[in-house]
Order: sequence, then C-alpha cells, then structure tokens
Amino acid sequence: MASGLTPREKEVVRLASLGCSREDIAKILKLAPSTIDAHKARAMAKLGTDKAALLTRLALKLKITDQNDRLTPTEQRKSGRKNDGWN
Repeated sequence: MASGLTPREKEVVRLASLGCSREDIAKILKLAPSTIDAHKARAMAKLGTDKAALLTRLALKLKITDQNDRLTPTEQRKSGRKNDGWN
C-alpha cells in the first residue's frame, strides 16, 4: 500500500504524523501550503482514509515513520518548532 505513495506524499505523511501543521510542512519542504494539502489529500485517498488520526496509524503500520521518529534538527529549524515534547 505505501509503495503506491510518491516520495513526496510519504514525506508529507511522515511530517503530518509527527504533528506538523500544513504550514510547518510547507516551510520544511519549501512548498505552498495548498500544495501540502494536495499531497496529503492524494496520500489519504490512496491509503483509503479521511481521518488524520488514522493517517498516523497507517504511517506507523506501513513503516513510513516509527514511534522513535523525530523531526531532524534541520526540520525543526526550518519549521521554527522547538522541542515540544513530541519532537
């Protein structure tokens, strides 16, 4: 199932599963927030869900991310997020 996702869709799913907002993801990937919405919507359609919580569970199940995954220092810097307990 995850093999049907493009590399960019996997990046967006991973970052969303780490709690990043669309604005955070847009800053990290240097894309427009509307582009992030499009990638996320396509990924969710391919994975058969319309719920963000289920998207996170699927990201774990499909090994797009894992429970020990964190934003990299570069991703934290680009998004402007600090260590918020999850990251």
